[in-house]
Amino acid sequence: MVKKKPTVALFGGSFDPPHVGHQAIVKKAAALPDIDNLIVMPAFLNPFKKSTLASTEKRLEWCQKIFTESKVIVSNFEILEGRSVYTIETLTHLGKEYDVKYLVIGSDNLVSIDKWKDFDKINEAITWLIFTRDSDIDYSMLKKYKAIELDMPISSTDIRQGKAQELIDKRILIDVKEIIKQKETDDNQRES
Repeated sequence: MVKKKPTVALFGGSFDPPHVGHQAIVKKAAALPDIDNLIVMPAFLNPFKKSTLASTEKRLEWCQKIFTESKVIVSNFEILEGRSVYTIETLTHLGKEYDVKYLVIGSDNLVSIDKWKDFDKINEAITWLIFTRDSDIDYSMLKKYKAIELDMPISSTDIRQGKAQELIDKRILIDVKEIIKQKETDDNQRES
């Protein structure tokens, strides 16, 4: 008898830093009755970005500290690769051990989703789980999707700019503030 692979949802991102919005997404996605686990996948480096504020090790550590729900697995696969990893590669890797049913993204990703490597192949293979703050979104390019409203206007970009730091989990807040402060110091020294 062939053993059935666990059914999972994948939530990847830079998590630079992770915040209460990410935590709310994880909590809602992990509560889906038709998955066994939610895999949180911090990226080594998003293929659309040039750098991150925090190191890969620090972002992985933060994810491990705050995503502690029983169905959640924080994976270091992309970080161990030591390079930008495309979603299709991660899905292929996870597919050896899991049945990846959902790919969890924020609706802000939809503006460039067709630029993802092998988008059509990904689109055929999974159901998109879209977390959105906006009801006026074009989902026409997605083959299968579920939209979940999440009214939480926050972004990691705001936090990196020193705003909305009250929306960072207390378990990592001091760490995040120190890294932001160090970056500001480094930037000021470069400018002088």
